[in-house]
Order: sequence, then C-alpha cells, then structure tokens
Amino acid sequence: MTTPGTDSPQHGHQQHRGDREQEIAVSFVTLATALATGADVVELLTDLTATCARLLDVDSAGLLLADGLGTLHVMAATSGDTRDLEVFQTQRDQGPCLDCYRSGEAVRVPDLRAARQQWPSFAEVALGVGFTSVHAVPMRLRQRRLGALGLFGRARGDLDEGDLSLGQALADVASVAIVQNSRLLDPAAEAVAVSTQLQAALEGRVLVEQAKGLIAHTGGIGLGQAHEVLRSYAVAHGQRLSEVARDVVHRRTPVSSVLAHLGADGDRS
Repeated sequence: MTTPGTDSPQHGHQQHRGDREQEIAVSFVTLATALATGADVVELLTDLTATCARLLDVDSAGLLLADGLGTLHVMAATSGDTRDLEVFQTQRDQGPCLDCYRSGEAVRVPDLRAARQQWPSFAEVALGVGFTSVHAVPMRLRQRRLGALGLFGRARGDLDEGDLSLGQALADVASVAIVQNSRLLDPAAEAVAVSTQLQAALEGRVLVEQAKGLIAHTGGIGLGQAHEVLRSYAVAHGQRLSEVARDVVHRRTPVSSVLAHLGADGDRS
C-alpha cells in the first residue's frame, strides 16, 4: 500500500517475494483441500481472514456473511477493533463493506478522512481506532452475493492491483467452498441450498462463540486461547470445529475435557 504520490510501502509486514509466493500457494492448497474434504466452514472463513491479514498489505481483515433474508452478520475478524467496525456497519447500515455487498463490486477507500461525507459515522469510528484506509471485496457465487471481505489498514493508501486481486481470489475460492454442493442443483433449488448452507455457517459461528465463552470462563483464559484449544481439540479428535462447539454448548463434551487437552499441550500462557 502506498500513500498517494509516493512509492514507498506504508505497512512494515510485506514479506520477501519468494516467501510470500510460497505462502500464497499454501493458502490456495488449503482452500482446495477444504473444497475436496468439505472442511468446517466456520474454521475456513476464520482462516481466510487471518490469511488476508498476513499476506496482503493490510493490518486486519473481517468478513460479513448474509443470512437468507440478506441481513449481514460478522462471521470472522482478526482483531476486536475490526469485529466492532463490522458490527457497527450492520447496525448503522452504512460503510464500505455494506456498499460492497450491495453492489457486488470491490470498494476502495485509500483515505478514510476523505470519505467522511459518504460514511460519516463509520469514518469517525474507524479513524478513532486507528484505521485510515479500507478496501472491501465481495463474497459471491456467480450472480449471488454472499457477503463481503473487509481489509483494514492503519496507513493511508490504495492497495495495489495484485493485492486486491489476491484478496478477491481468496474470497472467491472460499465462496465456492461454502456452497460447493449447490452447483449441482437447478437454479430454484440452488437458491434454497445456498441460503440453507449460509444459515448453517452463521449458526456454527454462534456456537463457536458460545463454546469459547464457556471454555474461557471455566478455564480462566482469554477468548483467543479458548479458540485455539477448541480448534486443537477438534483436530485431535477428527471433528469439525462447529461440531465440537455444539457438543460443548450442549454439554455432550465436558469443558474440562477440552481444557485437559490444553494442559496436555503445555500452553496456558
């Protein structure tokens, strides 16, 4: 990302070219594996936001997913500030991610200070927590809009075309992974199938958040660590993240069992 009129990168985490290309390849292999194996959608979208924040010239990423009525919900975010901003957009019905979802086109905001008239409340809050640029790319399946992926920066400047295209490509592959089976259906049945799968993904997200809260409260650990131990438990037992979360919430899997797994990893820091 560069400030208008300059050529110098504004973010300090751009990777060495060879390392970055290798990690991009790994990211697409991971998404392809998710397509082939029907991986957990909640985990896939959480990984997508983390991948974007790591690979692109941005500081944070968040993802909004639409339910069957077209109402957007926060599905994943790489920071608390980003999650709050995504929620704020849905509550105030304004912001670049909402515009991206509604139009189905990428939205580029290289300088939020210059966008105060377009999104006055959103711009004020985003600038207040240190974000000065926002880019958004649509989550889509052919003509159907599924949501939007927001890319937040703490430096002014436009994302270069390569980064924006990579963000869109990652979002496109993840969109296919969400609704991979619907492509086999006729158009009317597809619409129902897509809505059903999106609703299931949103419900899975709620279960994960509830399970994280239970684990964090019981174990006296942070929500981030609770997510990691929940994820580790799921991997160790060959289950999807949302399945483990459902079992924890409904008391079929004791919270103590998940926390014991954390203790086995020796990671209570």
